[in-house]
Amino acid sequence: MDKKILKALNDQMNREFYSAYLYLSMAAWFEKENLLGFAKWMKVQAWEELGHAMRFYKFITDRGEKPELDKLEKPKSEWNSPKEAFEDAHNHEKFITKNIHEIYKLAEELNDYPTKTFLHWFIDEQVEEENQTFVILDTIIKIKDSVSSLYFLDHKLSQREFEKLEIEI
Repeated sequence: MDKKILKALNDQMNREFYSAYLYLSMAAWFEKENLLGFAKWMKVQAWEELGHAMRFYKFITDRGEKPELDKLEKPKSEWNSPKEAFEDAHNHEKFITKNIHEIYKLAEELNDYPTKTFLHWFIDEQVEEENQTFVILDTIIKIKDSVSSLYFLDHKLSQREFEKLEIEI
């Protein structure tokens, strides 16, 4: 595997681990705010991000290379509102999408067909990730200061279930 691709994949694996860390931090903030449905949504998201990181880990090892774990930056831990937290979540997903697209572009330049094929799943996944955070953010914006609507949304978000990702460990 080209060393530039390997570095890009390792960097993305670490970004996915950081994503889990960030969403877990958001979950802790929502729990402190007694918005337990929001907290559950974020905890499920954190587990999903760990699964994404492990997909990168497995792909790197399947290509005969070694995953390189890096130090994770401490995530933000306080938000002024659910709106601010979901603005951060949505912006983070757009950041992840941008990075995946850059790795794909590099794989194209290097004719690394296995990496391009591997990244297709992530490209599709990021459309879903950005849409989910946008829809929740848009809903929060629309309900404005309605406490009853916020609690209705909190209840709706509590219904999110973790879907096990099929990854060999």
